[in-house]
Amino acid sequence: MIESISYLPTSKEANESLAKHFTDLAPALTARQAAIEASRCLYCYDAPCTRICPSEIDVASFIRNIHDENINGAAVGILKQNILGGSCSRVCPTEILCEDACVRNHDAEGQPVKIGLLQRYAIDNMQLEEHPFKRFAATGKKIAVVGAGPAGLSCAHRLAMLGNDVVIYEAREKSGGLNEYGIAKYKLTDNFAQKEVDFLLQIGGITIKHGQALGVNVQLRDLHAGYDAVFLGLGLGASKQMGLTGEDAPGLLAAVDYIAELRQSDDLSKLPVPSRAIVIGAGNTAIDMAVQIQRLGADEVTLVYRRGFEAMSATEHEQHIAKENQVRMRTWAQPQQVLLDDAGRVRGMRFEKTAVVNGRLAGTGETFEIAADAIFKAIGQSMDEVSISDSLAKTLKRDGDKIYVDAQFRTVLPGIYAGGDCVAPGQDLTVQAVQHGKLAAHAIHQDINGLKEAA
Repeated sequence: MIESISYLPTSKEANESLAKHFTDLAPALTARQAAIEASRCLYCYDAPCTRICPSEIDVASFIRNIHDENINGAAVGILKQNILGGSCSRVCPTEILCEDACVRNHDAEGQPVKIGLLQRYAIDNMQLEEHPFKRFAATGKKIAVVGAGPAGLSCAHRLAMLGNDVVIYEAREKSGGLNEYGIAKYKLTDNFAQKEVDFLLQIGGITIKHGQALGVNVQLRDLHAGYDAVFLGLGLGASKQMGLTGEDAPGLLAAVDYIAELRQSDDLSKLPVPSRAIVIGAGNTAIDMAVQIQRLGADEVTLVYRRGFEAMSATEHEQHIAKENQVRMRTWAQPQQVLLDDAGRVRGMRFEKTAVVNGRLAGTGETFEIAADAIFKAIGQSMDEVSISDSLAKTLKRDGDKIYVDAQFRTVLPGIYAGGDCVAPGQDLTVQAVQHGKLAAHAIHQDINGLKEAA
Protein backbone atom coordinates (compact mmCIF):
# COMPACT_ATOMS: atom_id res chain seq x y z
CA MET A 1 0.00 0.00 0.00
CA ILE A 2 1.06 3.66 0.20
CA GLU A 3 3.28 3.00 3.22
CA SER A 4 5.95 2.12 0.66
CA ILE A 5 6.25 5.81 -0.24
CA SER A 6 5.65 7.16 3.26
CA TYR A 7 9.16 8.62 3.40
CA LEU A 8 8.07 11.18 0.82
CA PRO A 9 6.88 14.60 1.97
CA THR A 10 3.19 15.29 2.25
CA SER A 11 1.50 18.02 0.28
CA LYS A 12 2.50 21.61 0.92
CA GLU A 13 -1.17 22.65 0.84
CA ALA A 14 -3.68 22.41 3.66
CA ASN A 15 -6.54 19.91 3.43
CA GLU A 16 -9.11 22.64 2.78
CA SER A 17 -7.10 23.96 -0.16
CA LEU A 18 -6.51 20.50 -1.60
CA ALA A 19 -10.19 19.62 -1.34
CA LYS A 20 -10.94 22.38 -3.84
CA HIS A 21 -8.93 20.43 -6.43
CA PHE A 22 -11.28 17.48 -6.07
CA THR A 23 -14.68 19.04 -6.65
CA ASP A 24 -16.92 17.86 -9.50
CA LEU A 25 -15.05 17.46 -12.77
CA ALA A 26 -18.25 18.32 -14.64
CA PRO A 27 -20.59 20.53 -12.56
CA ALA A 28 -24.22 19.50 -12.45
CA LEU A 29 -26.77 21.17 -14.70
CA THR A 30 -29.12 23.75 -13.27
CA ALA A 31 -32.85 23.34 -13.89
CA ARG A 32 -32.71 25.92 -16.68
CA GLN A 33 -29.66 24.30 -18.29
CA ALA A 34 -31.34 20.88 -18.12
CA ALA A 35 -34.50 22.25 -19.74
CA ILE A 36 -32.54 23.85 -22.58
CA GLU A 37 -30.43 20.75 -23.13
CA ALA A 38 -33.46 18.42 -23.08
CA SER A 39 -35.11 20.62 -25.74
CA ARG A 40 -32.19 19.88 -28.07
CA CYS A 41 -33.06 16.17 -28.18
CA LEU A 42 -34.84 15.06 -31.36
CA TYR A 43 -36.45 12.05 -29.58
CA CYS A 44 -35.42 9.79 -32.42
CA TYR A 45 -37.40 6.70 -33.29
CA ASP A 46 -35.13 3.69 -32.68
CA ALA A 47 -32.69 6.15 -31.14
CA PRO A 48 -29.02 5.24 -31.70
CA CYS A 49 -28.14 6.51 -28.21
CA THR A 50 -30.45 3.90 -26.69
CA ARG A 51 -29.19 1.13 -28.95
CA ILE A 52 -25.60 1.69 -27.89
CA CYS A 53 -26.28 2.04 -24.16
CA PRO A 54 -24.86 -1.07 -22.43
CA SER A 55 -27.64 -1.00 -19.84
CA GLU A 56 -30.43 -0.40 -22.40
CA ILE A 57 -31.70 2.85 -20.91
CA ASP A 58 -34.40 4.45 -23.08
CA VAL A 59 -32.49 7.69 -23.50
CA ALA A 60 -34.99 9.57 -25.63
CA SER A 61 -37.80 8.71 -23.21
CA PHE A 62 -36.07 9.96 -20.08
CA ILE A 63 -34.95 13.15 -21.81
CA ARG A 64 -38.53 13.80 -22.96
CA ASN A 65 -39.66 13.38 -19.37
CA ILE A 66 -37.12 16.00 -18.28
CA HIS A 67 -38.40 18.31 -21.02
CA ASP A 68 -41.95 17.75 -19.73
CA GLU A 69 -40.75 18.48 -16.15
CA ASN A 70 -41.49 14.91 -15.09
CA ILE A 71 -38.21 14.43 -13.22
CA ASN A 72 -39.40 11.46 -11.19
CA GLY A 73 -40.56 9.71 -14.34
CA ALA A 74 -37.19 10.32 -15.96
CA ALA A 75 -35.33 8.98 -12.93
CA VAL A 76 -37.45 5.84 -12.58
CA GLY A 77 -37.06 5.11 -16.28
CA ILE A 78 -33.28 5.23 -15.85
CA LEU A 79 -33.22 3.21 -12.63
CA LYS A 80 -35.46 0.50 -14.07
CA GLN A 81 -32.64 -0.40 -16.44
CA ASN A 82 -29.66 0.75 -14.37
CA ILE A 83 -30.06 0.88 -10.60
CA LEU A 84 -26.64 2.58 -10.41
CA GLY A 85 -27.66 5.20 -12.95
CA GLY A 86 -26.39 8.01 -10.72
CA SER A 87 -22.79 6.83 -10.59
CA CYS A 88 -22.85 5.75 -14.22
CA SER A 89 -23.95 9.25 -15.23
CA ARG A 90 -20.75 10.52 -13.64
CA VAL A 91 -18.19 7.89 -14.67
CA CYS A 92 -19.57 6.36 -17.89
CA PRO A 93 -17.54 7.30 -21.00
CA THR A 94 -20.54 8.85 -22.73
CA GLU A 95 -18.20 10.45 -25.23
CA ILE A 96 -17.65 7.03 -26.88
CA LEU A 97 -21.14 5.62 -26.21
CA CYS A 98 -24.50 7.43 -26.22
CA GLU A 99 -23.19 10.92 -26.94
CA ASP A 100 -20.97 9.65 -29.73
CA ALA A 101 -24.05 8.02 -31.30
CA CYS A 102 -26.21 11.16 -30.96
CA VAL A 103 -27.52 12.33 -34.34
CA ARG A 104 -26.89 15.95 -33.36
CA ASN A 105 -23.19 15.34 -33.95
CA HIS A 106 -24.00 15.48 -37.67
CA ASP A 107 -26.21 18.56 -37.93
CA ALA A 108 -25.27 22.24 -38.12
CA GLU A 109 -24.49 22.46 -34.41
CA GLY A 110 -22.19 19.46 -34.46
CA GLN A 111 -22.65 18.93 -30.72
CA PRO A 112 -24.33 15.94 -29.07
CA VAL A 113 -27.02 16.27 -26.45
CA LYS A 114 -25.36 16.16 -23.01
CA ILE A 115 -26.93 12.82 -22.15
CA GLY A 116 -24.68 12.01 -19.20
CA LEU A 117 -25.36 15.32 -17.46
CA LEU A 118 -29.10 15.00 -18.14
CA GLN A 119 -29.08 11.51 -16.63
CA ARG A 120 -27.32 12.90 -13.58
CA TYR A 121 -29.82 15.75 -13.36
CA ALA A 122 -32.74 13.32 -13.30
CA ILE A 123 -31.25 11.08 -10.59
CA ASP A 124 -29.97 13.94 -8.43
CA ASN A 125 -33.29 15.80 -8.51
CA MET A 126 -35.82 12.99 -8.16
CA GLN A 127 -38.15 13.38 -5.20
CA LEU A 128 -39.56 9.95 -4.47
CA GLU A 129 -41.49 9.26 -1.27
CA GLU A 130 -40.27 5.66 -1.22
CA HIS A 131 -38.10 3.25 -3.17
CA PRO A 132 -39.43 3.18 -6.75
CA PHE A 133 -39.54 -0.62 -7.02
CA LYS A 134 -41.58 -3.14 -5.04
CA ARG A 135 -40.55 -6.69 -4.28
CA PHE A 136 -42.44 -9.49 -5.96
CA ALA A 137 -43.95 -12.30 -3.92
CA ALA A 138 -41.34 -14.19 -1.89
CA THR A 139 -39.87 -17.20 -3.69
CA GLY A 140 -38.25 -18.75 -0.62
CA LYS A 141 -34.95 -18.87 -2.51
CA LYS A 142 -31.68 -17.49 -1.18
CA ILE A 143 -28.70 -16.44 -3.29
CA ALA A 144 -25.13 -15.60 -2.31
CA VAL A 145 -23.47 -12.73 -4.15
CA VAL A 146 -19.71 -12.37 -3.85
CA GLY A 147 -18.61 -8.77 -4.21
CA ALA A 148 -20.48 -5.55 -3.46
CA GLY A 149 -19.26 -3.75 -6.56
CA PRO A 150 -21.47 -2.59 -9.45
CA ALA A 151 -22.09 -6.12 -10.81
CA GLY A 152 -22.85 -7.65 -7.42
CA LEU A 153 -25.06 -4.78 -6.27
CA SER A 154 -27.01 -4.75 -9.52
CA CYS A 155 -27.50 -8.51 -9.38
CA ALA A 156 -28.57 -8.39 -5.73
CA HIS A 157 -31.08 -5.60 -6.29
CA ARG A 158 -32.75 -7.31 -9.23
CA LEU A 159 -32.85 -10.68 -7.44
CA ALA A 160 -34.41 -9.03 -4.39
CA MET A 161 -36.95 -7.23 -6.55
CA LEU A 162 -37.92 -10.58 -8.06
CA GLY A 163 -38.74 -11.90 -4.58
CA ASN A 164 -35.52 -13.67 -3.64
CA ASP A 165 -33.39 -13.12 -0.55
CA VAL A 166 -29.76 -12.19 -1.08
CA VAL A 167 -26.62 -12.21 1.06
CA ILE A 168 -23.66 -10.24 -0.29
CA TYR A 169 -20.16 -11.19 0.84
CA GLU A 170 -17.78 -8.23 0.52
CA ALA A 171 -14.08 -8.31 1.38
CA ARG A 172 -13.70 -4.60 2.13
CA GLU A 173 -15.12 -2.44 4.90
CA LYS A 174 -17.46 -0.58 2.54
CA SER A 175 -19.68 -1.55 -0.36
CA GLY A 176 -19.41 -0.02 -3.81
CA GLY A 177 -16.37 -1.70 -5.33
CA LEU A 178 -14.54 0.54 -7.78
CA ASN A 179 -17.15 3.27 -7.30
CA GLU A 180 -16.02 3.53 -3.69
CA TYR A 181 -12.33 2.68 -4.02
CA GLY A 182 -11.15 2.99 -7.61
CA ILE A 183 -12.66 6.04 -9.32
CA ALA A 184 -10.95 9.43 -9.34
CA LYS A 185 -12.10 11.50 -6.37
CA TYR A 186 -13.21 14.35 -8.63
CA LYS A 187 -15.57 12.04 -10.57
CA LEU A 188 -17.59 10.73 -7.62
CA THR A 189 -17.77 13.37 -4.91
CA ASP A 190 -19.77 13.95 -1.74
CA ASN A 191 -19.76 10.29 -0.63
CA PHE A 192 -22.04 9.53 -3.58
CA ALA A 193 -21.09 5.85 -3.84
CA GLN A 194 -22.36 5.13 -0.33
CA LYS A 195 -25.52 7.16 -0.83
CA GLU A 196 -26.25 5.08 -3.91
CA VAL A 197 -25.72 1.83 -2.00
CA ASP A 198 -28.08 3.02 0.74
CA PHE A 199 -30.73 3.84 -1.86
CA LEU A 200 -30.35 0.47 -3.55
CA LEU A 201 -30.76 -1.42 -0.27
CA GLN A 202 -34.17 0.17 0.29
CA ILE A 203 -35.62 -2.59 -1.88
CA GLY A 204 -35.24 -4.92 1.11
CA GLY A 205 -34.25 -8.56 1.17
CA ILE A 206 -30.50 -7.85 0.90
CA THR A 207 -27.95 -8.44 3.65
CA ILE A 208 -24.33 -7.36 3.26
CA LYS A 209 -21.52 -9.02 5.22
CA HIS A 210 -18.30 -7.01 5.11
CA GLY A 211 -14.82 -8.33 5.76
CA GLN A 212 -15.72 -11.60 4.00
CA ALA A 213 -13.11 -12.46 1.36
CA LEU A 214 -13.57 -15.39 -0.97
CA GLY A 215 -10.72 -17.84 -0.58
CA VAL A 216 -9.80 -16.44 2.84
CA ASN A 217 -12.69 -16.68 5.31
CA VAL A 218 -15.37 -17.63 2.76
CA GLN A 219 -15.10 -20.66 0.49
CA LEU A 220 -16.99 -21.15 -2.75
CA ARG A 221 -17.75 -24.79 -1.92
CA ASP A 222 -19.56 -23.68 1.26
CA LEU A 223 -21.60 -21.03 -0.56
CA HIS A 224 -22.49 -23.53 -3.27
CA ALA A 225 -23.73 -25.98 -0.66
CA GLY A 226 -25.60 -23.42 1.44
CA TYR A 227 -27.43 -21.33 -1.16
CA ASP A 228 -29.73 -21.93 -4.11
CA ALA A 229 -27.27 -20.12 -6.37
CA VAL A 230 -24.05 -18.09 -6.21
CA PHE A 231 -23.14 -15.00 -8.26
CA LEU A 232 -19.48 -14.02 -8.51
CA GLY A 233 -18.94 -10.29 -8.97
CA LEU A 234 -15.29 -10.47 -8.00
CA GLY A 235 -13.86 -7.78 -10.19
CA LEU A 236 -10.14 -8.01 -10.83
CA GLY A 237 -8.40 -7.48 -7.53
CA ALA A 238 -4.70 -7.92 -8.32
CA SER A 239 -2.45 -5.51 -10.19
CA LYS A 240 -0.46 -6.93 -13.07
CA GLN A 241 3.31 -7.08 -12.74
CA MET A 242 5.79 -5.47 -15.12
CA GLY A 243 8.27 -8.29 -14.56
CA LEU A 244 11.18 -5.98 -13.69
CA THR A 245 13.80 -6.28 -10.99
CA GLY A 246 13.09 -3.78 -8.23
CA GLU A 247 9.35 -3.83 -8.75
CA ASP A 248 8.84 -4.29 -5.01
CA ALA A 249 11.13 -1.41 -4.06
CA PRO A 250 9.80 1.38 -1.81
CA GLY A 251 8.33 4.04 -4.04
CA LEU A 252 6.84 1.72 -6.67
CA LEU A 253 3.25 0.65 -6.18
CA ALA A 254 -0.06 -0.03 -7.89
CA ALA A 255 -2.01 3.07 -8.86
CA VAL A 256 -5.26 1.48 -7.64
CA ASP A 257 -3.85 1.18 -4.11
CA TYR A 258 -2.97 4.86 -3.96
CA ILE A 259 -6.32 5.88 -5.46
CA ALA A 260 -8.13 3.78 -2.83
CA GLU A 261 -6.23 5.53 -0.03
CA LEU A 262 -6.91 8.90 -1.62
CA ARG A 263 -10.64 8.24 -1.87
CA GLN A 264 -10.85 7.13 1.76
CA SER A 265 -8.70 9.92 3.19
CA ASP A 266 -10.33 12.50 5.44
CA ASP A 267 -7.22 14.72 5.26
CA LEU A 268 -5.61 14.92 1.83
CA SER A 269 -2.70 16.93 3.20
CA LYS A 270 -1.42 13.84 5.02
CA LEU A 271 -1.06 11.73 1.87
CA PRO A 272 2.52 11.20 0.68
CA VAL A 273 3.10 13.21 -2.47
CA PRO A 274 6.26 12.72 -4.53
CA SER A 275 7.90 15.74 -6.11
CA ARG A 276 8.39 13.78 -9.34
CA ALA A 277 6.14 10.89 -10.31
CA ILE A 278 5.94 8.43 -13.19
CA VAL A 279 2.67 6.68 -14.11
CA ILE A 280 2.91 3.60 -16.34
CA GLY A 281 -0.21 2.82 -18.34
CA ALA A 282 -2.72 4.00 -20.92
CA GLY A 283 -6.17 3.48 -19.45
CA ASN A 284 -8.54 5.57 -17.37
CA THR A 285 -6.86 4.41 -14.14
CA ALA A 286 -3.52 5.72 -15.39
CA ILE A 287 -5.12 9.07 -16.26
CA ASP A 288 -6.93 9.21 -12.91
CA MET A 289 -3.69 8.51 -11.07
CA ALA A 290 -1.61 11.05 -12.99
CA VAL A 291 -4.18 13.83 -12.68
CA GLN A 292 -4.80 13.25 -8.99
CA ILE A 293 -1.14 13.16 -7.96
CA GLN A 294 -0.66 16.37 -9.96
CA ARG A 295 -3.60 17.99 -8.17
CA LEU A 296 -2.16 16.92 -4.82
CA GLY A 297 0.88 19.05 -5.52
CA ALA A 298 3.50 16.97 -7.34
CA ASP A 299 5.93 19.18 -9.25
CA GLU A 300 6.26 16.88 -12.25
CA VAL A 301 4.09 13.97 -13.38
CA THR A 302 4.92 11.92 -16.46
CA LEU A 303 2.61 9.29 -17.93
CA VAL A 304 4.43 6.78 -20.15
CA TYR A 305 2.86 4.36 -22.63
CA ARG A 306 4.50 1.84 -24.95
CA ARG A 307 2.35 2.70 -27.99
CA GLY A 308 0.88 5.88 -29.48
CA PHE A 309 -1.99 8.07 -28.27
CA GLU A 310 -4.42 6.50 -30.72
CA ALA A 311 -3.89 3.08 -29.13
CA MET A 312 -4.65 4.26 -25.58
CA SER A 313 -7.68 2.70 -23.96
CA ALA A 314 -8.28 6.04 -22.21
CA THR A 315 -10.60 8.11 -24.37
CA GLU A 316 -9.57 11.36 -26.02
CA HIS A 317 -11.67 13.10 -23.38
CA GLU A 318 -9.62 11.49 -20.60
CA GLN A 319 -6.36 12.30 -22.39
CA HIS A 320 -7.50 15.91 -22.65
CA ILE A 321 -8.11 16.00 -18.89
CA ALA A 322 -4.52 14.85 -18.30
CA LYS A 323 -3.10 17.50 -20.61
CA GLU A 324 -5.25 20.21 -19.02
CA ASN A 325 -3.73 19.23 -15.67
CA GLN A 326 -0.15 19.59 -16.94
CA VAL A 327 0.57 15.86 -17.02
CA ARG A 328 3.49 15.13 -19.35
CA MET A 329 2.67 12.25 -21.69
CA ARG A 330 5.41 10.18 -23.30
CA THR A 331 4.44 7.55 -25.85
CA TRP A 332 6.36 4.84 -27.71
CA ALA A 333 8.40 3.86 -24.65
CA GLN A 334 8.36 0.76 -22.46
CA PRO A 335 9.82 0.22 -18.97
CA GLN A 336 13.22 -1.44 -19.05
CA GLN A 337 14.70 -0.99 -15.58
CA VAL A 338 13.70 0.40 -12.18
CA LEU A 339 16.45 2.74 -11.00
CA LEU A 340 17.21 2.68 -7.26
CA ASP A 341 19.24 4.91 -4.97
CA ASP A 342 21.81 3.71 -2.43
CA ALA A 343 19.05 3.00 0.10
CA GLY A 344 17.17 0.79 -2.36
CA ARG A 345 14.42 3.31 -3.01
CA VAL A 346 13.05 4.38 -6.36
CA ARG A 347 14.98 7.21 -8.01
CA GLY A 348 13.64 6.83 -11.53
CA MET A 349 13.14 4.47 -14.44
CA ARG A 350 14.94 3.61 -17.66
CA PHE A 351 12.77 3.23 -20.75
CA GLU A 352 13.40 1.77 -24.16
CA LYS A 353 11.88 3.51 -27.15
CA THR A 354 9.51 1.35 -29.20
CA ALA A 355 8.22 1.12 -32.74
CA VAL A 356 5.97 -1.13 -34.78
CA VAL A 357 8.12 -3.43 -36.91
CA ASN A 358 6.44 -5.87 -39.31
CA GLY A 359 3.16 -5.33 -37.49
CA ARG A 360 4.60 -6.05 -34.03
CA LEU A 361 5.71 -3.76 -31.24
CA ALA A 362 9.45 -3.93 -30.76
CA GLY A 363 12.17 -2.15 -28.83
CA THR A 364 14.49 0.04 -30.84
CA GLY A 365 17.49 -0.31 -28.54
CA GLU A 366 17.49 3.41 -27.78
CA THR A 367 16.93 4.21 -24.11
CA PHE A 368 16.32 7.22 -21.90
CA GLU A 369 15.80 7.81 -18.18
CA ILE A 370 13.22 9.76 -16.21
CA ALA A 371 13.98 10.75 -12.63
CA ALA A 372 11.21 10.11 -10.12
CA ASP A 373 10.57 9.77 -6.41
CA ALA A 374 7.66 7.39 -7.00
CA ILE A 375 6.37 5.17 -9.79
CA PHE A 376 2.72 4.15 -10.09
CA LYS A 377 1.84 1.21 -12.32
CA ALA A 378 -1.56 1.19 -13.97
CA ILE A 379 -1.04 -1.57 -16.52
CA GLY A 380 -4.23 -3.46 -15.78
CA GLN A 381 -5.76 -5.77 -13.24
CA SER A 382 -5.79 -9.55 -13.04
CA MET A 383 -7.67 -12.18 -11.12
CA ASP A 384 -6.71 -12.45 -7.46
CA GLU A 385 -5.79 -16.12 -7.37
CA VAL A 386 -6.57 -16.37 -3.65
CA SER A 387 -10.25 -15.74 -4.36
CA ILE A 388 -10.52 -18.85 -6.53
CA SER A 389 -8.16 -21.06 -4.57
CA ASP A 390 -10.51 -23.60 -3.01
CA SER A 391 -11.10 -26.98 -4.60
CA LEU A 392 -14.40 -26.02 -6.24
CA ALA A 393 -13.27 -22.60 -7.49
CA LYS A 394 -10.26 -24.15 -9.17
CA THR A 395 -12.59 -26.05 -11.50
CA LEU A 396 -14.05 -22.85 -13.00
CA LYS A 397 -13.21 -22.61 -16.68
CA ARG A 398 -11.17 -19.50 -17.37
CA ASP A 399 -10.08 -17.45 -20.36
CA GLY A 400 -6.75 -16.09 -19.17
CA ASP A 401 -7.45 -13.98 -16.10
CA LYS A 402 -11.22 -14.09 -16.54
CA ILE A 403 -13.96 -16.60 -15.80
CA TYR A 404 -15.75 -18.11 -18.78
CA VAL A 405 -19.55 -17.72 -18.80
CA ASP A 406 -22.27 -18.44 -21.35
CA ALA A 407 -24.82 -15.96 -22.67
CA GLN A 408 -26.82 -16.24 -19.42
CA PHE A 409 -23.71 -15.67 -17.26
CA ARG A 410 -23.63 -19.29 -16.14
CA THR A 411 -20.20 -20.72 -15.38
CA VAL A 412 -19.36 -24.35 -16.11
CA LEU A 413 -20.35 -25.16 -12.52
CA PRO A 414 -24.13 -25.61 -12.15
CA GLY A 415 -25.62 -23.03 -9.82
CA ILE A 416 -22.66 -20.64 -10.04
CA TYR A 417 -22.85 -17.49 -12.17
CA ALA A 418 -20.45 -14.60 -12.74
CA GLY A 419 -20.42 -11.12 -14.23
CA GLY A 420 -18.61 -7.80 -14.36
CA ASP A 421 -14.89 -7.32 -14.85
CA CYS A 422 -14.08 -10.90 -13.79
CA VAL A 423 -15.74 -12.53 -16.84
CA ALA A 424 -14.39 -12.94 -20.35
CA PRO A 425 -16.73 -10.78 -22.49
CA GLY A 426 -16.91 -7.06 -21.97
CA GLN A 427 -15.14 -3.71 -21.89
CA ASP A 428 -14.52 -3.40 -18.13
CA LEU A 429 -17.01 -0.53 -17.81
CA THR A 430 -19.11 0.21 -14.73
CA VAL A 431 -22.25 0.44 -16.84
CA GLN A 432 -21.53 -2.94 -18.40
CA ALA A 433 -20.93 -4.52 -14.98
CA VAL A 434 -24.36 -3.24 -13.93
CA GLN A 435 -25.91 -4.81 -17.02
CA HIS A 436 -24.14 -8.13 -16.37
CA GLY A 437 -25.49 -8.21 -12.83
CA LYS A 438 -29.03 -7.41 -13.98
CA LEU A 439 -29.08 -10.04 -16.73
CA ALA A 440 -27.46 -12.65 -14.51
CA ALA A 441 -30.14 -12.02 -11.88
CA HIS A 442 -32.87 -12.85 -14.39
CA ALA A 443 -31.07 -16.02 -15.43
CA ILE A 444 -30.60 -17.07 -11.81
CA HIS A 445 -34.23 -16.35 -10.98
CA GLN A 446 -35.48 -18.40 -13.92
CA ASP A 447 -33.13 -21.31 -13.24
CA ILE A 448 -33.73 -21.72 -9.51
CA ASN A 449 -37.47 -21.20 -9.77
CA GLY A 450 -37.94 -23.51 -12.74
CA LEU A 451 -39.21 -20.77 -15.01
CA LYS A 452 -38.94 -20.69 -18.78
CA GLU A 453 -37.13 -17.88 -20.49
CA ALA A 454 -39.39 -15.25 -22.00
CA ALA A 455 -39.89 -15.64 -25.73
